[in-house]
Amino acid sequence: MIPQPTAQQALADETFLLEADATIGLDDPSAQLITDRFAAQLRRSTGYALPVQDGTGTITLSTSGPESLGDEGYELRADASGVTVIAATAEGLFRGVTTLRQLLPAKAEADTAQDGPWEIAGTTISDSPRYEYRGVMLDVTRHFFTVEQVKKFIDVVSQYKLNRLHLHLSDDQGWRIQVDSWPRLTEYGGSLQVGGGAGGYYTKAEYADLVQYAAEHYITVVPEIDTPGHTNAALASYAELNKGDQAPDLYTETEVGFSSFAIDKDVTYEFLDDVFREVAEQTPGELLHLGGDEAHSTPHSEYLDFVPKAAELVLKHGKRVMGWHEIADGPLPAGTVVQYWGTEDPKAQVLAQKAVEQGATLVLSPANRAYLDMKYDAETPLGLDWAGLVSVEQSYSWNPATLVPGVPASAIIGVEAPLWTETLDDLEKVEFMVFPRLPGIAELGWSQESALDWTAYRERLAEQGPRWEVLGVNFYRAPEMDWR
Repeated sequence: MIPQPTAQQALADETFLLEADATIGLDDPSAQLITDRFAAQLRRSTGYALPVQDGTGTITLSTSGPESLGDEGYELRADASGVTVIAATAEGLFRGVTTLRQLLPAKAEADTAQDGPWEIAGTTISDSPRYEYRGVMLDVTRHFFTVEQVKKFIDVVSQYKLNRLHLHLSDDQGWRIQVDSWPRLTEYGGSLQVGGGAGGYYTKAEYADLVQYAAEHYITVVPEIDTPGHTNAALASYAELNKGDQAPDLYTETEVGFSSFAIDKDVTYEFLDDVFREVAEQTPGELLHLGGDEAHSTPHSEYLDFVPKAAELVLKHGKRVMGWHEIADGPLPAGTVVQYWGTEDPKAQVLAQKAVEQGATLVLSPANRAYLDMKYDAETPLGLDWAGLVSVEQSYSWNPATLVPGVPASAIIGVEAPLWTETLDDLEKVEFMVFPRLPGIAELGWSQESALDWTAYRERLAEQGPRWEVLGVNFYRAPEMDWR
């Protein structure tokens, strides 16, 4: 299983066998959708009726567990008499069901009826997460991905107990979320993508659909509007956002660091006030990411003036500030979450330390470990290599608690694996770069430090191959793995 549970014990001489007369019991209407989707999948793959009933069943799903399990913890038992998953909340039950799915044979994920047997070795599991924030970022600006493509992405990543989807919604190459008060952002700024092909954007209805679908998988969307750099799509859409009121052309290349809002103009903050308000209104989650990275064309003194003003606008609309680690160079409001993307760069480490000194918490995304767009090796046909080559082992073999010198473990709230899409223009390419590395980042976020061991993880990861084949995931068959 991935992530490795907190505690698991085998039950000798006990095996659960799912048979044609099996039922699924549920005691909590708030978990009906979880149960119905789980039952529907098993019906497709087994061909069994698997009726859902109130109370207990052959497989019993319950939220009657103690509060000590927390929001995401669960307990699972499988023996010859049946399977029981108990949690204190529907979210915890969902995490337990993802474990149950992995305990079943890989063919349980099939879309058509398969031959049995459908067995689970007897086991007891008690499980809860190490970190509260366990995320993946999808860049939909460099190349745009449709609602259906993002939903398919959610379907797979949610199986590894991730609970945040960071959507990078604006950059130099495109603006991807509807803002009624500034309509040219999408009409013009969202019209292209890297390479010059047609872009796209999410209408408010489409974005709401994505947010809801993610929530049904207990994933919270974190929207990012990158500022004050990475802004060419906005600058091309509205000339008044530029110094000198001259709009640049749309941009479809991949170099960064050349764009900047006009920091000293009132209209810049009027613009951000409107954008943050409309994005906040569309997003139930508590975080709004204001970017802040690679603002090389913004004079540093202006950058230090800009970030607190932008942060204040995020707070104005009821959200907590999240930003890349560069924002820690100036004052941060209470409750800020800083996303560290540094490698072994001392300057980045100092900024992480400054963030913590101000009371901010950190989400770790070290580019030479967690960036899923880095090439696996020199022969990888996709991705980039500016942060180095990142093998499956390197992406897994690090400890969030000790990554950044001078930062206490208590300041780390989680991990995130970003995927930038300069070279990725379809979902199959996304999957190739994400799998098999993302499950390792998910395990770093969920499993206890004592469970993290590359040799043991390598064996478990190899067992995921048949499951991805059944799911139709285009994963990279890393040569260091003995794929099953």
